[in-house]
Order: sequence, then structure tokens, then C-alpha cells
Amino acid sequence: MLSNINNRGDIKPPLKKNFNFKTHKENTVKSLNDVEFFLNNFKKFHNYLKIYKLLK
Repeated sequence: MLSNINNRGDIKPPLKKNFNFKTHKENTVKSLNDVEFFLNNFKKFHNYLKIYKLLK
């Protein structure tokens, strides 16, 4: 427990992990695909609302 405390009594922050570019790239691509899918569905929903208002 003493090894986690510095001379001011604060707890040391955890060590940073190495940056893994491959994993970061995969996560970014997945996120972009999710955003694209959402926007495409939103456009379809918007078109349905227009048709509904027109037919109402």
C-alpha cells in the first residue's frame, strides 16, 4: 500500500497503456459504420414522416 502513495499522500495515477493503432482503427471504423447506419435510417424515417403528413 505504501508503494501506491507518493510523498504528498496522493495515490499515484495508473500507468498508461501502450497505444494499439490496430485496435483503435477497428473501433473507429465500427463507430463510423454505426453513425452511417443511423443516419441512413434517419433519412428513411424522415421520408416516411413527409409521406405521412402528405397523406394525412
